[in-house]
Formats: sequence, structure tokens, C-alpha cells
Amino acid sequence: MTSQVSRTTEQADGTVVGEQRKPGGVKAVRRLDRVIIRFAGDSGDGMQLTGDRFTSETASFGNDLSTLPNFPAEIRAPAGTLPGVSSFQLHFADHDILTPGDAPNVLVAMNPAALKANIGDLPRGAEIIVNTDEFTKRAMQKVGYDGSPLEDGSLDGYSLHPVPLTTLTVEALKEFDLTRKEAERSKNMFALGLLSWMYHRPTEGTEKFLKQKFARKPEVMNANLAAFRAGWNFGETTEDFAVSYEIAPATTAFPVGTYRNISGNLALAYGLVAASRQADLPLFLGSYPITPASDILHELSKHKNFGVRTFQAEDEIAGIGAALGAAFGGSLAVTTTSGPGVALKAETVGLAVSLELPLLVVDIQRGGPSTGLPTKTEQADLLQAMFGRNGEAPVPVIAPRTPADCFDAALEAARIALTYRTPVMLLSDGYLANGSEPWRIPELEELPDLRVQFASGPNHTLEDGTEVFWPYKRDPQTLARPWAVPGTPGLEHRIGGIEKQDGTGNISYDPANHDFMVRTRQAKIDGIDVPDIEVDDPDGARVLVLGWGSTYGPITAAVRRLRGAGEAIAQAHLRHLNPFPRNLGSVLAGYDKVVIPEMNLGQLALLIRGKYLVDAHSYNQVNGMPFKAEQLAAALKEAIHD
Repeated sequence: MTSQVSRTTEQADGTVVGEQRKPGGVKAVRRLDRVIIRFAGDSGDGMQLTGDRFTSETASFGNDLSTLPNFPAEIRAPAGTLPGVSSFQLHFADHDILTPGDAPNVLVAMNPAALKANIGDLPRGAEIIVNTDEFTKRAMQKVGYDGSPLEDGSLDGYSLHPVPLTTLTVEALKEFDLTRKEAERSKNMFALGLLSWMYHRPTEGTEKFLKQKFARKPEVMNANLAAFRAGWNFGETTEDFAVSYEIAPATTAFPVGTYRNISGNLALAYGLVAASRQADLPLFLGSYPITPASDILHELSKHKNFGVRTFQAEDEIAGIGAALGAAFGGSLAVTTTSGPGVALKAETVGLAVSLELPLLVVDIQRGGPSTGLPTKTEQADLLQAMFGRNGEAPVPVIAPRTPADCFDAALEAARIALTYRTPVMLLSDGYLANGSEPWRIPELEELPDLRVQFASGPNHTLEDGTEVFWPYKRDPQTLARPWAVPGTPGLEHRIGGIEKQDGTGNISYDPANHDFMVRTRQAKIDGIDVPDIEVDDPDGARVLVLGWGSTYGPITAAVRRLRGAGEAIAQAHLRHLNPFPRNLGSVLAGYDKVVIPEMNLGQLALLIRGKYLVDAHSYNQVNGMPFKAEQLAAALKEAIHD
């Protein structure tokens, strides 16, 4: 008997594109073009690990993907409470995608709190897999359920799969010498096995990971492997899951190359290492741990073999002070932080402006002000990066647009810092830092040459013929001053925070000299060579949507939706925020309306209005989460027809 295939047209929300019904009671396989899965549970349930492993297997399978981890702010909130819910959302597809998705097609809820915290995001018809063992009366009352949502009909609009995950896990591990509590910890691996079966994910990578992770604890390793395999077998044998799903690899979405899954912070760390190698300079990181920037410190500390030196300082000020000292000594110097830390580093950034030394200041933006929302995303530090120092202290500002783009942004920040002898602000954010996507590993010859020439001898001749070294004699093209490594014979010079005389570098209180030096430092930043902004406008639109940073994915997804519906809209995205691309003014003048979506209250819009006198329309969100494509599409459609 031959198999029968029934096909349906591709839906806008990425549902069924085909189904193979197999004879003899064998479960059907339904083909999808994409799916969005969210794992949710207590912060101790291992949801981030589960999501990360599912993501790794999905990347190895060849799907395009985008992820959104969502952490509680508390180190360990009370178990079973709404503030303690941790989730991991993964969107994967057989085609190019740009966001972790608006609404999950599948929710795995490990307890009542996870269900209640996430049910509002699910569309009708979505699948919900719940761990019924956790739906005790006390657990449900803790989050405000008067009765069981699994039995009161409130979930009738969804495809509900009640699974006693804890009981099944404990039963699968009864042969191991584990207490019940120890066995219960493996329930996330049971859930991972079940989802791996449902979506035809490879299993070899996860099994290898577990063997390596618990190599010194063989009993724990074997228990996790057994739970993972039991979850897979449960999916294969249970009557509740009659269909599994298949999402083909995204073979046409990527250029040829070697790929890996990468998060924004990891890509940024790799970009910094690559920059140091391309510059032939040792890399020094002076940093104080702060969420969500700490992963960069953790990663770079692993790479001493590449000449990387990491210094965990006692505070933010010491971190940047050490980095600036390393820059003076001839290193590619970096300091990392998040919003509150930038405020503390501001004085030393100003000192770096005065010293005119290369320094990378990496700000992984988060919700503020003050402590704010330390585990949520925001892009509200733009004005702080532009103006958050005393005096006229201009600093270049750049922003990556995707997790993988953090690698290239790090290289670009290093290029500017080294070429123009200036501190550079790099603005990533929590969404990019923790999110992940496939990244093509570049070939060595694709990386830029960042090598610099240190000053090696006198550079000025006095009237009497004496040759001397002037630390503030500038390159006529870049206006950069020479970089003299301490200890080089004949290049002794003085630097510091007090204003310097042009050329000689001597302390100067002369008003005219100060005016000249302020204007020269500004001219150096204004003259930085940055590429022109590119505009995507295939239909000659009258409305331009302009973005920066991590809004790229949601904006692009929204633009695709609108164009698919027959609307004309143009799109441009800024990487360089200071200085702006030279053609930006003429680009903006070519449109009747400019809309700027930002995860702040209109900071880029303020800069655009002030510099170009364009009535930019600001569309804002500051709820700690990235924009949804559907939300942006609706706002942009309204702007088109207004």
C-alpha cells in the first residue's frame, strides 16, 4: 500500500505545508514551514538548558532559527511563583527568518505558574504540553487559580496534552541509585526527548553533550540520558501524540560555508579576539560583572592562548581605569558593562577622549533606570552614549543589529578606535546578547587588516633643527595623534586629563588652544569614514521606516508582511549612530514620512529631528521585550495610510 500525501497551501502564520499519512497505525508526519516553541518553568527547572540543547540540534539540522531566552530578575524567586518563571522561545524554519516569533505554536509548561505567565501569548489552536504532576491544589492557588485550568474548560480552545512528566521521569530512572528529588531534576531532559521526537530533531549532539557535561558523575549522566531517551520513546508510543512534525533544512537561506549557532555575547567575544589578532595586539578586558554583559568576561577568560588577558575589577571605575591603562601600554583595550555601569565609567571615558587613546566601551543595554529590569532588554542608552560625559567629549557610537552581527560590529568598533585613536561605544542589548541565530564562520582572508603603526621616533623638527616627539601632532587625514608605547626610547611624553597644547602635549590653559582642541576632537569624530546607509525600497514608497540596533529583525519581518500584502514601504537601518552616514540627510529628505521604532521613548528620533529637521515619527516600546512583527506591521500600515 502506498503512502498518501495531502497538501495544503502555505499559511501566513507558517502552519501546514503537507502531511504524510502512514498506513498500519504508524503515526502521521506533518510538514511545516516553521514553528515557534516556548519552554517555560521555574528558574530551577532547566528551561534555558533545555532550550539551548533543542536549539543546538536544530542548528545542526540546518534550519534557520532565532531564540529569545527570558530570565527572572531574582537570583532564585520562590518556587512556583509568577516572578520565578523562566522561559526559552525558539523559532525555526525552512526559510530565512529574523525574529524569535510573535506567538508560540507550542508551549511546554512545567507548572501552573508557567502556564499562567505564558497562556496570554498563545494563539487559539496552539499546542500546550503540561506537567500534570505539578498541578496540585497548593501550586495552583499560589498563582491565583481557583480550580484546575486543565479541567475547567478554559483551555478548550487549545490542543492540550496533559503529561505526568515528573512521574514518568521518576519511573524511567527507578533502576538508578537516586533519590526521588534527584530523579525529578531530569524531567527537563524527558521533555526535551519528547519535543525532539515531535519535531524530528537529531539526538546525537545532546547525548554527546550530556556525556561530556556529567563525565565525572556517571550516575547523573546515565540518568539524564535515560530520561532523554524515555521522553523520545514516550512520544513514539503514546496515543496522545498522533502526529509528529517535520521542518526541512533551510538549504536556500544561507550562503555556502561552515555554520554554527551563536549568541550575541559569544559573537561579540569572538569578534574582539579576531580584532586583536588582526591588529596584532594583545587583548585586555577590564570589567566588573553585570547582567547581561558578564558572559563576555566569562568567554574571553577562556582564551589566554590568543593573548587575551581578562581582569575582573572590584568595581566599574576600576575596570575601565585598568582598560585605559592597557590602551596606554599598547593593548587593544576593552571594558564591558550594562547601563548603570556606563554611568560609573563616564568620567574615565571622558579621560580617554582627552588622552585620545583607543578604547572599546561595550554596553549591553538593559531595562532601566538604575537597576530597572536587569534581565530584560531595552535600547535606552543612546543619548547616554552620545552625551553622557562632562564637557564636549564626542565618542563614536555603533550598534549591531543581530546576534551574529555582534562579531562584525566588534571588528568595526576596533577599526574606528585604532584608526582614529578614540574610545568607541558599542551598543548591544539583552535581546541580542542572549538570543542566538546561525552564523557563518568567516574565512581568515575576509577579516579586515587592523594593524597599526606605533610611534617609533621623533616626528617634529624644531626651528633649531632639533628632532623631538610631539604626542599631539596629528595625522592630516584622520586627525589621530601618534600612539607611543611607554618605554620607547626618545618618546617620553606626558598625558593626563588637563587640557593639552596642540602638538607638544604640554599642559595648557590658553583659551584659544582649548577652543582649537575641542573643535579638533569633534572634527576627528565627524570625519570618521563610515559607509553610506543603504535603503531597501523596491516599490518607490513614500514612507521610510528607520531603525537601529536590535530592532532590525522585527522591523524587517514587519516590512516583509506589509509588502506581501501589497503595501509599499522603504526600510533603512543604522549601524553608525555617531557620526551618521553622510548620505543620511538626503535619504531622509526623499520620503514624505519617516517612522522610527525604538525600545525607548524616542532617542534616535530626537537626534534625527535635531540634526536634519525631519519630522520623524517615533514608535516606542519600553516593556522589556522586543517588538513583535505583527505589532510593528500594524503601526507601519497605519503610517502608510495616514
